[in-house]
Amino acid sequence: MVDSRIRILAIAPYEGMQNSIERVAEAYPDIQMDVYTGNLEDGVAIVQNAPSNVYDCIISRGGTAEMIRRVTDIPVVEIHLSVYDVLRTMKLAENYSKRYAIAGFPSITGPAHTLCDLLRYQLDILTVRSSDEVEQTLEGLKEKGYRMVICDMITHTAARKMGLDAFLITSGTEGIHDAIDQALMLSTWFRRLRQENLFLRSIAQGENARVVVLDEDGKQFYVSPSEPPAELSNALREKICEIPASGTLKFYYSEHDLFYTVTAQILKMDAARYNLFYCIPTRIPLRSQRSGIRSLNKGECEHLVMNSFYSISGAMGELGETISSVAATRQPVMIIGEPGTGKEQIARFIYLRSSLVNKPFVVVNCERMNDKSWDFLLSHYNSPLNGTGNTVYFQSLEKMPEERQTEVLSAILETGLANRVRLIFSCVCRTKEPVPDVLRMFSTRLGCLTLNLPTLRSRSDEIPSLASLYLGNLNLELGKQISGFEPHAIEQLCRFGWPFNYTQFKRVLETLTTLTTSAYIQSSVVAELLAKERDLIRSAVPAAASIDTERTLDQIIKDVVAQTVAAHGGNRAAAARQLGISRTTLWRYLSRKEDEADRVE
Repeated sequence: MVDSRIRILAIAPYEGMQNSIERVAEAYPDIQMDVYTGNLEDGVAIVQNAPSNVYDCIISRGGTAEMIRRVTDIPVVEIHLSVYDVLRTMKLAENYSKRYAIAGFPSITGPAHTLCDLLRYQLDILTVRSSDEVEQTLEGLKEKGYRMVICDMITHTAARKMGLDAFLITSGTEGIHDAIDQALMLSTWFRRLRQENLFLRSIAQGENARVVVLDEDGKQFYVSPSEPPAELSNALREKICEIPASGTLKFYYSEHDLFYTVTAQILKMDAARYNLFYCIPTRIPLRSQRSGIRSLNKGECEHLVMNSFYSISGAMGELGETISSVAATRQPVMIIGEPGTGKEQIARFIYLRSSLVNKPFVVVNCERMNDKSWDFLLSHYNSPLNGTGNTVYFQSLEKMPEERQTEVLSAILETGLANRVRLIFSCVCRTKEPVPDVLRMFSTRLGCLTLNLPTLRSRSDEIPSLASLYLGNLNLELGKQISGFEPHAIEQLCRFGWPFNYTQFKRVLETLTTLTTSAYIQSSVVAELLAKERDLIRSAVPAAASIDTERTLDQIIKDVVAQTVAAHGGNRAAAARQLGISRTTLWRYLSRKEDEADRVE
């Protein structure tokens, strides 16, 4: 039985929108919907590599929809942004504490002007007409002191690359319903008028393969998805005479870091002969995987930094300027901080801002290294320490075995390693605990510049902004339409101690977003989840030492107050909230303690 359902190909610019389209499509039993994630060029590539003569219509959004129209004769329906979509994102941005503007194409700035007039919002709204104007527009905002923009997908991508915080305006279900309804009407019409070239459509069926068609003289007739390298084209031409009249020829070809499995066959159209080559690439490993040692390039580091909590939430803050200054030098750097403060992301950020960015970024994880890895690092001719211009990052320095500490330090000093490579170290230093001896030894002997990363609890005033920015990203990933937090929910997040800092904060926000089905994250859900976090922390912390009963109650209270202030990095407001006392009472206890200390001296 022939399937008479309308077949629609949906290209979502972000993963969360893919989930939303799939959910909405469930209400349409008469259609077959295939949904993929791909923004701009990636979305175009999905369409170009899709099976031929299959889909009746394509739906997408914004600039991606416009680009798809240029490469296909299948009708393309655009998912339009509604006024409510813009309003929802503006409400989410209300917790952001710094200046922000709205920037993008007319599809978002038009509704934004209407909303600001109705709601009497005083916001700068900048309209761009082409992708070439986006970067210049954002640079202008940056020069005026703006730190964040509400924008569309093209502007969102550019803003993130420029270090600006950004809220992406996501599409609600209303716009998706309208697009599918329109696609159904167009598809019924298109089925009666479709005229396809079956030959060209039938040869581009591989999702990851490269397709090359050569005529009898070896001239290029068709390629997909892009022009093949000259070396590959020459190798294919040499195989034309070996292709059998019926059946296929299979052979292999290697090129730099790629290995191709090639299947060739003859195709005929209008009595002419063509040679079809179907090339499936696999990547050749460039290095062996040694325990505890990883080598990354610039592109890999950029991807990791751009998709990190530090970048998405704007947690870098004013630290970014300090890091850029440190990156400009060749002096060794020591990054210290509590667990979860983002030491590895900061190391990558230093690398990306340095003049050595086109050389490898080598991570030596001291916790995962075994004896063979240490021997390779210190003795092998192919060790990354023997290169010139590498950035070598010793992660978790406090986990370096004691017997290796002197050995590594001697190798650095005796070979003048710091003059040939960029050295970065990171070490966990918990508040109120002694500094590890290895940190003191390496910092002193190597003259390291020190970056002390702030704890999340010392930035409790910034938690509303951090949470809102990351929530905006989670809406994209999970296909949610959460507009923000209930006021008391934000207060609870600000009061929590966050012993594992941004790592714990990120995990809690992801859990809250997953659990929430309403427009706002409720305070009751936050309270329940934070209670579980406290239980986990208590179970992981050894029992406290018994109280010294020789002291007075007043002395014990003063010590507890002082320790709580220290645990919050000197933030007295946060300490007072945790202790459940006023700032005046906290100040009085601290003053008494200082007076007693003066009398002792």
